[in-house]
Amino acid sequence: MSTTRPYGVRMGWLSTPPGWPARLGPLHVDGGVVTVRPVRLRDGSQWSRLRRDDRRYLEPWEPTGTAPWAARHTVGAWPSVHSALKAEARRGAMLPLAIELDGVFCGQLTVGNIVRGALRSAWIGYWVGKDYGGRGVATAAVALGLDHCFGPVGLHRVEATVRPENQASRAVLRKVGFREEGLLQRYLDVDGRWRDHILVAMTVEELRGSVTDGLVASGRARRFA
Repeated sequence: MSTTRPYGVRMGWLSTPPGWPARLGPLHVDGGVVTVRPVRLRDGSQWSRLRRDDRRYLEPWEPTGTAPWAARHTVGAWPSVHSALKAEARRGAMLPLAIELDGVFCGQLTVGNIVRGALRSAWIGYWVGKDYGGRGVATAAVALGLDHCFGPVGLHRVEATVRPENQASRAVLRKVGFREEGLLQRYLDVDGRWRDHILVAMTVEELRGSVTDGLVASGRARRFA
């Protein structure tokens, strides 16, 4: 028997899920100013352009789709994607967020499978366009997202999975403080094959200050005065 109740419902009336909606940041990195905010319907054009132009960069690391990549990432596909993401956010199961660099949409940060009750956990995932990789953007966005999860959202544990071959993403996860917990064999259908993934995680007790504090202390990010 579940110890949780449908999230967003309190005594028969609707409430706003903790931490949603929210604008996170800004945080200054070598690449520019990073902010994170809820996805918008008008993100469709830039979302489609990045996803279609950067297919070779993104597709090897993402779950296999039921339709061809190009068809799934047209501008016309975005409204239904956006609607589904926002529906999950309204019921408290997800935080679908856009990553901006200097005010321009450059990727997404998603906190999913938010579970309340005795578990209070979720997973976090992200992607950024090819031109934004290696500039500290993803690291800053994940740090902002984690602080939000452990703060206003009220989670105890956040986890992520990453393919062993994805050195860039593994570096991002290390920089924000995730620790490895084990190898999940043939865990997810990615790019047409069942792939092993490394499971990483973090709990609120492991924080010393905040995740963004750690980035600032290491010189990887700066706050605004």
